[in-house]
Amino acid sequence: MKTFHLLQTPVRNKVVFLRTDYNVPLRNGKVWDAHKIEASSLTIKYLLRNNCKIIIGTHLGRPKGRIVKELKTDPLVKELKKLFPKIKITKLNDCIGKDIKEKIQRAKTKQIFLLENLRFYKEEQANDPAFAHSLADLADIYVNDAFAVSHRKHASLEAITHFLPGIPGIQFEKEIIFLNKVLKTKRKSVWIIGGAKLDKVDFINKALKKADKVLIGGALIFAFLKAKGYKVGHSKVDRTSVENAKKILRKFSARKLVLPLDFVVADKLSPKAKTEIVPYNQIHHQQIGLDLGPKTVELFKKQLAKAKVIIWNGPLGYSEWVKFSQATKEVGRFLGKMKVLKVVGGGETAEAIYRFHLERNFSHVSTGGGATLTFISGKNMPGIKALERNFKKFKRS
Repeated sequence: MKTFHLLQTPVRNKVVFLRTDYNVPLRNGKVWDAHKIEASSLTIKYLLRNNCKIIIGTHLGRPKGRIVKELKTDPLVKELKKLFPKIKITKLNDCIGKDIKEKIQRAKTKQIFLLENLRFYKEEQANDPAFAHSLADLADIYVNDAFAVSHRKHASLEAITHFLPGIPGIQFEKEIIFLNKVLKTKRKSVWIIGGAKLDKVDFINKALKKADKVLIGGALIFAFLKAKGYKVGHSKVDRTSVENAKKILRKFSARKLVLPLDFVVADKLSPKAKTEIVPYNQIHHQQIGLDLGPKTVELFKKQLAKAKVIIWNGPLGYSEWVKFSQATKEVGRFLGKMKVLKVVGGGETAEAIYRFHLERNFSHVSTGGGATLTFISGKNMPGIKALERNFKKFKRS
């Protein structure tokens, strides 16, 4: 990635527009999981040490261009104050406009301004250049520390880089470094792919090219079982995912796939449902597969024990409920014993890792869910392309 680098760019006394991904879960108006906010702290600390005024822009939820009271950025202020108790943090009630600009201009250096939800403007997701110009007009320099949304072509990620010198933040660069390490390794690698989403065809194909073994768990496995002609009961599956699984299974590289031997099944989707352990080929029509069974966990451990590099994307079961989180926890704890490069793709996986306090077991826990999948799959990342193009445009100045 050929871009400017934050630690090599003169930012002292500058006004910085810092794009973060603070799209965090909220409960009763409070932040439930602040790890994404904490991930940006290294970049913010560096900018504060350089006497910068920092304008933080983020989205929160999916307001679809409307002002939604429950998705205002106010709860984020409390979390920022926990991280920076001695710094003045001001919540602004809009993203753009003369009043917003004047408040920032009048303020002293070395303080933080948090803008209102960028997605309250439909122009954000439309990558509107006029909206992007209004955001750029607030600052001297643009810093993107929102790797987790840099697979989106939005105004605060792509169009804004046409108007300001753009730099990746410290967390952003950390993501690229670790993911590239995984992709470029020539050592024995094992990839774990799970989760509830069934649209991971490109990611699986990339895994089959790069990895020595690919362990399949989560809801994803039921598409493969059905493609092989096995009954999956009421387990999560759809026609498209089954067709995709058939195409994957026809490839010569499909021999790298390691599929489960058994499952924890229930008669209904409930944390109190009665469960039993059944072999992969004996799921009855009324049953739902919700976690991997003990034989599969042991099989996965044997495969992982041989690895020098591990990448994990997607929980192995319905890990929101304790009863169906055993496989995810056991594999996570097992990996803690291994002194190898271990990277966790974000989204649901990161949430599960933090929930079970397993983050110290990994070399890197990515903040990106879809962005991590997109990057590893080798697809276009508009946020990265924008910074690379920006470097060519502004390097002389």
